[in-house]
Amino acid sequence: MPPKRDPELEAQALDWIEANLGEPLDRKKPFDDLLKDGIILCKLMNKLMPGCIKKIDTKGGGFALMQNIERFQAAAKEYGVPPAEVFQTVDLWEKKNIPQVTLCIHALGRTAQTRDDYKGPMLGPKMAEKNERQFTEAQMREAQNVVSLQYGSNKGANQSGINMGKPRSILD
Repeated sequence: MPPKRDPELEAQALDWIEANLGEPLDRKKPFDDLLKDGIILCKLMNKLMPGCIKKIDTKGGGFALMQNIERFQAAAKEYGVPPAEVFQTVDLWEKKNIPQVTLCIHALGRTAQTRDDYKGPMLGPKMAEKNERQFTEAQMREAQNVVSLQYGSNKGANQSGINMGKPRSILD
């Protein structure tokens, strides 16, 4: 069973899409119906990464409109959204997992913040940046003297043989 939908996150996603597109969305329609055909998502990707989606199908049957969603997914991955955060076509088209669609839009917003060419509004928290540390040889040797019980053992010492509480007794 998919996770519960969060109307506040959906509204934040729609606000962010509106701000980037520069045009209002029809808020009378439900979130999933508004995005179902993939046209808005494709327009959004073309704003973020101009020319990334060459053809957006505005008419046609389900297959043609489902291709819009697939084009958005490919463009989002190319833009830098982690593949694990990109929804599957059926999640949106058949409304199987709308929270995953919302997660993908938020991931797109976070990814946009890390790009130098993006000057638009923020969506969600800023992604962490790489913070590589360099240690000297002396610091590395000093760290070997620290006894760490974090991993559950202390140079072979363990808790075997310790009995706590009443022992189990089986009587016939």
